[in-house]
Amino acid sequence: MLPVVRSLGLLRSATRRPFLQRAHISAKPAKEVVTPAQQAVALGTMFVIFLIPSGWILAHLEDYKHRPEN
Repeated sequence: MLPVVRSLGLLRSATRRPFLQRAHISAKPAKEVVTPAQQAVALGTMFVIFLIPSGWILAHLEDYKHRPEN
């Protein structure tokens, strides 16, 4: 009888609506304006940080595969 009661409790909890936390979204304008120059610097930095190391690894993938053993 205990497994039946337990499964009924699981079904009951599954049918309830989950509690959703709502974000406190403000409709105010931004405190600081981000200029196009700042956006360009941020985009360039992201490019350098992520894409250049990945490109280096992909360009030298064959070198990493055929590495001589010591």
